[in-house]
Amino acid sequence: MFVPCDRGGGSAAPDFKGFTLLMPAVSVGNVGQLAIDLVISTLDMTKVGYFYTDCLVPMVGNNPYATAEENSTELSINAEVYSLPSKKLVVLQIRSPFIKNKYRPFCETLLSWVKSSRCGRVVVLSSSHAYQRDDEQLLGTPLRYLLTPDLEKAVGGLMQELNWKEMEKVAAYPGINDTDKVLHIPGGGITKLLFTESCSKGIQMAVLLKFCSEGDNIPDAFVLINYLNEWLQLVKSEVNTSSQWKIPSSWRLLFGNGLPPALF
Repeated sequence: MFVPCDRGGGSAAPDFKGFTLLMPAVSVGNVGQLAIDLVISTLDMTKVGYFYTDCLVPMVGNNPYATAEENSTELSINAEVYSLPSKKLVVLQIRSPFIKNKYRPFCETLLSWVKSSRCGRVVVLSSSHAYQRDDEQLLGTPLRYLLTPDLEKAVGGLMQELNWKEMEKVAAYPGINDTDKVLHIPGGGITKLLFTESCSKGIQMAVLLKFCSEGDNIPDAFVLINYLNEWLQLVKSEVNTSSQWKIPSSWRLLFGNGLPPALF
């Protein structure tokens, strides 16, 4: 459930009516989470609360978007909510993996909050194992999208104009029955469950994903966030490049650098 920040003695929940909710799936390479970091850091979004759940591994750490010594010691937890009313954008950042068998309870709680908060649509940033693509998915761009029927009516035409490629369904039983097709997102975490549940509940949801492999996935994050920016225009630019995004201070620790002294 969503718990608003208690700032200045007030604890009223912010109004997200008509907002776009942007969130990652905890998926291969953590690409969605890295892309969300870039959004929060670049747009200087304000933390407005957190998502209280027993479905994620507990964690706590320093402020990942610290810009000065004064705010570097602020604590962050596993699921926090940021907002930018000027763009009608709300972001849920997830920073830890799911506890076993907790995918479905999390999805149910999340989608219930989406409905109660009256968010206009949800955009999930995800990834999928590159090595498990079928022959058709090996062709062209490594980026794909999915739209629920309710969102398809609103933006399906725009996706065609952008020349985006929809995520293909693959054979349920390859080599035995190639006519029976299913949606398959290996390495995508909660992506498929969130999408199918949103389809059945009438929620407007888009999934944007990139095929990738584990490793240094920062370049994948830039590719995915530029893909998102083609649609939502979060930052204005003639050409989507990595230089238009502000890298958060926490990325200095991605590959084993020493812990910041302020942590102790």
